[in-house]
Amino acid sequence: MSTVSRRETLRQGLTWGVAAHVGGASAFADEPRPIPIIDTHQHLWDLKTFKLAWLEKRSSLDRSFLPDDYAKATAGLPIDKSIYMEVDVIPEQQVAEAEWILALIRAGKTPTVAAVISGRPASEGFAAYLKRFKNSPEIKGVRQVLHAPTTPPGYCLSDEFIRGIRHLGTLGLSYDLCLRPGELADADKLVASCSETKFILDHCGNGDVRAKDRSPWKRGIDALAKRKSVVCKISGIVASAKGGEWSTDDLAPIVNHVLDAFGPDRVMFGGDWPVCTLASTFRRWVEALQSIVKDRPEVDRRKLFHDNAKRVYTLAN
Repeated sequence: MSTVSRRETLRQGLTWGVAAHVGGASAFADEPRPIPIIDTHQHLWDLKTFKLAWLEKRSSLDRSFLPDDYAKATAGLPIDKSIYMEVDVIPEQQVAEAEWILALIRAGKTPTVAAVISGRPASEGFAAYLKRFKNSPEIKGVRQVLHAPTTPPGYCLSDEFIRGIRHLGTLGLSYDLCLRPGELADADKLVASCSETKFILDHCGNGDVRAKDRSPWKRGIDALAKRKSVVCKISGIVASAKGGEWSTDDLAPIVNHVLDAFGPDRVMFGGDWPVCTLASTFRRWVEALQSIVKDRPEVDRRKLFHDNAKRVYTLAN
């Protein structure tokens, strides 16, 4: 996959600026002190350039989602910064994807200030792949989606995979855990084997909004929460709701369990846009989460939406 031209990157960035201004900052005018938001899970993709094998043809996600689209989706919300999250491009395009997002970040025209890039920790060339980006402080970590149909349970416990994850720790990079809820025990074993690596659990461990029995998921969350090297993203769960047929009350049990298990210092907000649009607008997801946590102390809400992300990802002012 080729890298988008600098001209195109700048065009996208300028569009962001205009759209964000149009949205204004008045969406939370009823709040005396709106909490700024760092979105730790922002997807972007250009289907003219990238191939995403997991996309279902003619689905609502089967189109490009660029910075100007993100600007429109978040208009009026107090987005301070965002962290790009890799989009599972085909393996041969991983370097180009990383270069594409680095160019966008360095142009400085969008809220995107850092990135978690795609990688295959078990691959023979993983160390060499990371070496390409040794002078790229904007890259904060790596993710390989582990819930793909072709990825068997236990894959993350192979010697090769563990070796790759340990290497991330030596470089000061984090690893995003994104796996099936039934495999949280595997994640716990992986974390225990990689004591020097920082882990970020995506999407509340993929807790299912529609599940009748969440006991296994709760046990998995509680075990991982005991690992001090793990931070959890409050993200993604809304996508497991059907269409628009969900309420704040459907999300609250999952959100509250994670917040209580991990505590206020090890949770971060993630938009998971545009995947969240399978069931919700970005705004509706943010407002639902705000409603769920409204009775928690302001200092904890600020940590959730902003401060923890700044610390975990070592973001500058």
